[in-house]
Amino acid sequence: MKKDTHPEEYRQVIFEDVTSGKRFLIGSTINTKKTDTWDDGKEYPVFQVEISSASHPFYTGQSKIVDTAGRVERFKTRMAKAAPKKATKK
Repeated sequence: MKKDTHPEEYRQVIFEDVTSGKRFLIGSTINTKKTDTWDDGKEYPVFQVEISSASHPFYTGQSKIVDTAGRVERFKTRMAKAAPKKATKK
């Protein structure tokens, strides 16, 4: 590998999918405060993600709604308000 191609902050980081519990050890420059031990016994920084290839429906072939921030409910509320109201005859 060429020297000086990666930033100085580049290191191995554990990315943990909070939906499926799957963990990946990947090189990254992301800032983290949490650390954990990987299978090799070494300690690495940990970054938690909501969706990864272990939980995304495209990769798993399963259709499910992952809603950690109430987005689906807010969307349904907006759609209900925007629905045209039926005119009443007098």
